[in-house]
Amino acid sequence: MGELRLDPLTGRWVLIDPLRSERPYTFTPRNAVVQADRSRPCPFCPGHESNTPPALETYGDDGQWAVRVIPNLYPAFEGDDPFLVEHRGPIFTRATSGGIHEVLVLSPDHDAGWDALAPRQAALVMAAARDRLEEHGSTPGLRYSQLIYNSGREAGASVDHPHAQLMAVPFVPKELADELGGFARFEGRCLLCTTLEIEESSGRQVVFADDRIVVVCPYWSGTPFEMLAIPRAHSPHLHRTTPQDMAATGQGIATMLARLKSRLGDVAYNIVFHSAPYSSSGPYTSFGPYHWHAHILPKLTTVAGFELGTGMLINVTAPEEAAQQLRLKVAAA
Repeated sequence: MGELRLDPLTGRWVLIDPLRSERPYTFTPRNAVVQADRSRPCPFCPGHESNTPPALETYGDDGQWAVRVIPNLYPAFEGDDPFLVEHRGPIFTRATSGGIHEVLVLSPDHDAGWDALAPRQAALVMAAARDRLEEHGSTPGLRYSQLIYNSGREAGASVDHPHAQLMAVPFVPKELADELGGFARFEGRCLLCTTLEIEESSGRQVVFADDRIVVVCPYWSGTPFEMLAIPRAHSPHLHRTTPQDMAATGQGIATMLARLKSRLGDVAYNIVFHSAPYSSSGPYTSFGPYHWHAHILPKLTTVAGFELGTGMLINVTAPEEAAQQLRLKVAAA
């Protein structure tokens, strides 16, 4: 098991876990394709279930799985040890890295990424995510779960077969703490409910909208063609959202990924879902203003020294231009 170490310069926890270097392709050159060795059987394809740990959940009909959730073979977080912080000196602070790390296989189809999910399949993926986060939330000691999807080597994918990951941890990551602070500073009403209202009234950054979800290229986009998927129904927690809103969110994201692919080609990207922490203890005692959402982050440029040194992103495509290009593609379809 790895250990968490606190960066005293930023207040962020860093996971030190040498065992994860044993994953296939961990140190593959950046120009290499994902899972280049096709002689190795895909562990996520039907018929190879024995190559993975037993499933935690399966979804599907007629005895065939359509979505499968399994423990990660190389977990970043594992075990039910309590979150204990140990100070070993003025700059050395560590903690245990207990938690949960799971893999959500999106489909039996080896080549069907999120952009290719049919509405029913997208609904199953989101139902599985909702069920697992609900399970995480009922586990003593866990504070927060992160649902992510990496597509392409540049985005961190190490296996071709499309899959998401769910990681539950006993602390609130700094990125979430910063977002919670942003919502708290926006006094009067919900920051993202206000964003929906203003964006739809102007229409400049909206790229997709139906009666349950709106997707925008946010005004503050830090990277080209960045998108933000916001459910219309205000809810702090993803796992307490209605099945209808979950299904609509999954399909709305699939629609926009398909548009992105048709516009820019098969680019790498990450999807990051942010939901409020589970526990109401500690400094996060009220999640009323928080609104769960998903960030869609294409990997079109390289984060270089200035961005790493300052934390300030440089976006070479204005979000208004990105939104217009995605909408123009819709009109041409």
